[in-house]
Amino acid sequence: MQADVKTMARAHRRALSARLSDGLIVVSAARPAHRNGDQEFPYRQDSSFLWLTGVEAPGYALVLDPRRGDEWLLCPRLTQKHAVWVGHIPSLAEARTAFGVAQTLYHDELPKLLARIGKGRSVYADRRSSPAVRQALRRSRIDAPALEDALDELRVVKDAHEIALLQKASDATAKGHLAAMRLARPGLFEYEVQAELEREFLRAGCFDVGYGSIVASGRNGAVLHYMSNTARLGKGELLLIDAGAEYHGYTADVTRTFPVSGRFTAKQRAVYEVVLRTQDRAIDFARAGHTSMDLQRHSEEAIAGGLVGLGLLKGSVEELVETEAVRLFYMHGIGHTLGIDVHDVQGGKQRRLPKGKSGRLRFRAKLEPGFVITIEPGIYFNTALLFDKELRVKHRRRVDFERAVSFLEVGGIRIEDNVVIRPSGPPKNLTRVPKTVAEVEAACAA
Repeated sequence: MQADVKTMARAHRRALSARLSDGLIVVSAARPAHRNGDQEFPYRQDSSFLWLTGVEAPGYALVLDPRRGDEWLLCPRLTQKHAVWVGHIPSLAEARTAFGVAQTLYHDELPKLLARIGKGRSVYADRRSSPAVRQALRRSRIDAPALEDALDELRVVKDAHEIALLQKASDATAKGHLAAMRLARPGLFEYEVQAELEREFLRAGCFDVGYGSIVASGRNGAVLHYMSNTARLGKGELLLIDAGAEYHGYTADVTRTFPVSGRFTAKQRAVYEVVLRTQDRAIDFARAGHTSMDLQRHSEEAIAGGLVGLGLLKGSVEELVETEAVRLFYMHGIGHTLGIDVHDVQGGKQRRLPKGKSGRLRFRAKLEPGFVITIEPGIYFNTALLFDKELRVKHRRRVDFERAVSFLEVGGIRIEDNVVIRPSGPPKNLTRVPKTVAEVEAACAA
């Protein structure tokens, strides 16, 4: 494990111990997931366990005793027979050195450890604890919600080590997006562009993606979670790519939309510039003290104003936002928290604000220094909405549906960056991918 990851995990354990100082803390690694036959899905560690330990393998557990300042990493007891299949098996001493945890035991010694230190103690244990652990704790008060809430509170504010890991993931992601812009051309399939994109992630030392890559050409770009990536790129179409590399568990989440043929058409460019202006303003607005709901409203007003200018919406910006007419074209939230999970924790109950009218937002909180969030406005011309009879009746005075149908060739346009909220001033943008019209067309022509 890298020294900075080890240092980071140690600091996280101390922070959790300080937050839950009145009991024992027991956290378990994720269990492997069955895929089919005798196969398992590629293993991904539980995010909170990874945040606390840096351990990316299954079969481990962590015990913290805040009162005494003790910590134990419980390791799977594997024999040398396993080494034939999985390679070198670390000894307990090697695990102590590798992960920087003071004490190590085998996992099957966990019940004995809990019997020794847990008598009369309350326990904060995660919901994944094994039956053996639950049995060992059967006389203790086990509080899983309190542990999860404390982890959410701590994980949402990123420290310098975490931001450095996110920057690594973002830099690898930038290489992938730039390679995709250079490769894409009419006649290729979406999955061929995906292969080039993810090859660059691997070349940069990122061995996984934070989520399934979206490579959506033409009208597929108007499907928010399009995942098949099987269509052939057509002349004059746009290609929307939403993809992020994962580095030591931390993921980027970046979207770019660019012309397959190298240059935007007039309609594509007009819509693209509305989205870009909205994103620029939203990034500048994403400052400590503002709420995510403020940010959402700000972006909806900017999109509505832009669509009025394009002749697609009619009426005042305030009315178009209040009646949700703008949501026919911009139907998702402006962003979400980002970290070990692509849709990361929201900060626990203490930070969460009332839902109000912002149910589509993935987080509802006041922005704080150390928050890492995405800023991802978009405009979409989706046939399911534009031809919906009820919506046509409801918004007939506010939407020029016939003109909107003439924009179906645009598909969807989304621009997404990852930013760090600072104590004052605008946020730091971690994303280094071309996004102005001139930059994008130059990258496509390279």
